[in-house]
Amino acid sequence: MPDLLRDLESQRADLIQQFAGLGDLRSGSISDTSGRCGKPNCRCHQPGSPPHGPNPRLTYKVQGKTVTESLPTPAAQKKVEREIAEFRHFEQLVRAFIEVNAQICRARATTEEPLSQEKKRRPRLAKRPPAS
Repeated sequence: MPDLLRDLESQRADLIQQFAGLGDLRSGSISDTSGRCGKPNCRCHQPGSPPHGPNPRLTYKVQGKTVTESLPTPAAQKKVEREIAEFRHFEQLVRAFIEVNAQICRARATTEEPLSQEKKRRPRLAKRPPAS
C-alpha cells in the first residue's frame, strides 16, 4: 500500500505543477448574434435584406448575473477562445486533483491505525421520586 500512496502523491504533485503552468483563462462561451439595428433607413430594414451579423459575443456570469462582451475583431475572438480553452483545461485539472486526493484519503485510511469503534454510552440518570 505505501507504493500506491507514493504514486498517488506523485500524481498530485504533478497536477500542482500543471496548475502552476496555466496561462490566462476565463469562463464563458462565445456565440454569434444577428439582428436589425435601430436605424430605420439602414439596409437591414429593407425588405429581403439580411440583418447585421454574425457578431461574436462572449457571455459569462459575474455574481450570478449574465455579462456579455462584444468581440470586435477576429484577433479578439481568437484570444478569448484560447482563454476559454485554458479554463476548460483548468476544470479538468481540478477534477483530477479532487479525484487523486480522494484516492489518497482512502489509501491513508487503510494504512493508519483504525479508529476505535467502541460505542460511548451516556450515563444513566437517577430516577427522581415523584413530586408531592
